[in-house]
Amino acid sequence: MNDTKFFPTNKALVTVIAASVVVIIALGIRQTFGMFYFDFATDLDITITQFGFTMGLQLLLWGVFSPMFGIITDKYGGNIAIFIGFVFYLLAILLFYSGFNTGYYFTITIGILVGVGLGSTAISIPVSVVAKHFPVSSRTIATGIVTSAGSFGYFISPLITRYSLVEHGWENTMLFFCFFLGLGLIVALFVSTPKIPVGTNQNNNQTAREALKEAFSNKSYIYLTLGFFVCGWHIALVATHIPTYMIDKGLPDWCAAMVLALIGLFNMVGTITSGYLATRYSQKILLSAIYLLRGVSIIYFIFLPPSVFNSVIFGITFGMLWLSTVPPTNGIIGKVFGTKYIGLLYGIVFVSHQIGSFLGAYLSGVFYELNGNFDYAWYISIALSIFAGLIHLPIKEKPIERPQIA
Repeated sequence: MNDTKFFPTNKALVTVIAASVVVIIALGIRQTFGMFYFDFATDLDITITQFGFTMGLQLLLWGVFSPMFGIITDKYGGNIAIFIGFVFYLLAILLFYSGFNTGYYFTITIGILVGVGLGSTAISIPVSVVAKHFPVSSRTIATGIVTSAGSFGYFISPLITRYSLVEHGWENTMLFFCFFLGLGLIVALFVSTPKIPVGTNQNNNQTAREALKEAFSNKSYIYLTLGFFVCGWHIALVATHIPTYMIDKGLPDWCAAMVLALIGLFNMVGTITSGYLATRYSQKILLSAIYLLRGVSIIYFIFLPPSVFNSVIFGITFGMLWLSTVPPTNGIIGKVFGTKYIGLLYGIVFVSHQIGSFLGAYLSGVFYELNGNFDYAWYISIALSIFAGLIHLPIKEKPIERPQIA
């Protein structure tokens, strides 16, 4: 293997490309669900509390199933795990399009089945598989590329979806989603896991249970897990409720699609930059800075007069920070614990992220129905930014020392 090459092997290159396509499809579609709310409210009689709960449940199950798919990935390969996830995702949208879309069916299809599908198709598993192909020196850049691809999905999907909703209606838009999810089934087969992950000690006979016990006895892992909860709250609040928030503020209905697109566009820059900085500087300091800057971006957005200009600034700044937490979070796990069980360990951290997502989506909807606005949700977001900025500082980034087997 030539260490001067960024891609250690051809298989690593193919895996990065395939993983990037996977997250473009999975995250791109997921990002647009908030844009359907008014159609769902009119045609399916979905309330904002039910919508928020369903989106929150989707995010929660996404997190709960991530470590389960992580176990499948670490044992059988990422392609198997991601393929299964796309089966659930495609089944959900097909059932929804076929008429299973009101009352409890809405929660079962969009909430439960999509949530399970996202557990392996969106970020955590593709990123973990890619991490196994790269050494520490370039791992965060490689995972940043995949995360950035997801950001491209965030950028392009709101624009395409808005056009499709206006020209073809929400039913046909769902049918278009099925085509892309079918493509995802094929691409998933090329997300291959190396037989011997790069950076793994071949004499490491640690079991998955031992890896979990080791991680949960490590305070740095706990701090990282708590911090990722905040990331989930922020993303779910914005992705789920920003269309309603902006219309309530008297902004044009196209403004929400623009903000979501800007978030996706500038997060491509943010995640690549984050991945690069994580190879040069302390990853815990980088994470602290990202969370604190999110708080600054939110303060700017909610306390200044609502306008298209201020919305653009928010889309750009929050976009730079959107998924930029992923490369350093994944990087710390790989650096401290190695890559053998990185799918499982990152999956557990991601559960915390999705618990935050569930609460961010659901409670924000509850606040809105009780008070007629999202003010309390934004205030909590600012407080959580400060908490996350501080909780990462005690993290120790050194590799864990294990007893050597003679």
